[in-house]
Amino acid sequence: MPEGHSIHRLAHTFAAIGDDLRPRASSPQGRFAASAAVIDGQHLRRTWAWGKHLFLDYALAGDHIVHVHLGLYGSWRFVGTDAFVAPSHVGAPRLAYEHLGEKVERVAGAWQPPEPRPTVRLRLEFPHGIADLSGPARCELIDDGEVDAILNRLGPDPLRADCDGEDFVRAARSSRRPIGQLVMDQSVVAGPGNIYRAECLFRTGISPWRPGERVSVDRLRALYADLCTTMSAGVREGRIVTIEPADILDPLPDPEAGRFYVYHRDQRACVRCGHRIVAEDMAGRRLFRCPGCQH
Repeated sequence: MPEGHSIHRLAHTFAAIGDDLRPRASSPQGRFAASAAVIDGQHLRRTWAWGKHLFLDYALAGDHIVHVHLGLYGSWRFVGTDAFVAPSHVGAPRLAYEHLGEKVERVAGAWQPPEPRPTVRLRLEFPHGIADLSGPARCELIDDGEVDAILNRLGPDPLRADCDGEDFVRAARSSRRPIGQLVMDQSVVAGPGNIYRAECLFRTGISPWRPGERVSVDRLRALYADLCTTMSAGVREGRIVTIEPADILDPLPDPEAGRFYVYHRDQRACVRCGHRIVAEDMAGRRLFRCPGCQH
């Protein structure tokens, strides 16, 4: 599942395609056909993200917002000419650790949209390219009240300036669950996934097994600030790199050590203290930590 930085970058991509967008909308698969007919050719006023949720606001009478959550199997695919500014791919399947393609699939000559794959839930057709959505967990046309209901279930998003990190601190301090579970709970903090969970807990020296109520306010604030820093870098770069340049060893002991401190580095030496990184199960997800650096 793409982490939150990918969804924010996707929202930025739609904004970069151009102003006054009136994309043609269709549902080759058929499951979104009725809603696609409503938004077909209408003004796409704004695209924005909260955590792993994408919202496409249309300027129509009444409230018309397309809500997309990719889940584990959803993806966006972009194809277009050189004039089409977009990534090539967002979502599954993907290369290890890569959540956002850097180059759109280019089509030479006169622009002609390619035939959609039969699994495409929603196709948005722009003057110089297309965006195809396949396999999302959610793709629905909703109103403002339904948007509010979704947002009310989510914690603060470290990538949104209008979110308050103190909400995360209060939620974590009031829970006996391990902080490693809380960072993955979208109702506590919206956007981080397994990579940011592992890396930011390492960067702030917090054991993922420590109960939230036993993590100090200062350390929780530092954790939220680090999520802001690392996820913002992910938006800028289109990929997750959490290791500081000063900590990159030469030569690299393993490929992951050029990007991560602990993620997928189990049984390898910590680049800071030399302890072996361990991999453990936490609530059905694989967890990576350094016993020497995290307490």
